Amino acid sequence: MSYFTWKETGLTKDCTSLESMAARFEESARLMRKMAQEGFKLKQESRGQLITHNDPKIFQSWGFISEEAPFRQLALIEDN
Repeated sequence: MSYFTWKETGLTKDCTSLESMAARFEESARLMRKMAQEGFKLKQESRGQLITHNDPKIFQSWGFISEEAPFRQLALIEDN
């Protein structure tokens, strides 16, 4: 039997068929396109790919938590 090893371990780790893998990729692609329409950007850095947004309110409204250093996060808090 011919085969090759699939090395992606995050997105499809729990999939049990090629069909379920395809569905997961399609679902992820829809999400990435929606994020792009909402103004999210991909930034390449030495530590990897970062998904960014210039508006912290929109970033937070998607349920994301900023990985910025604490002093940068605090600078984003509005004064009331």
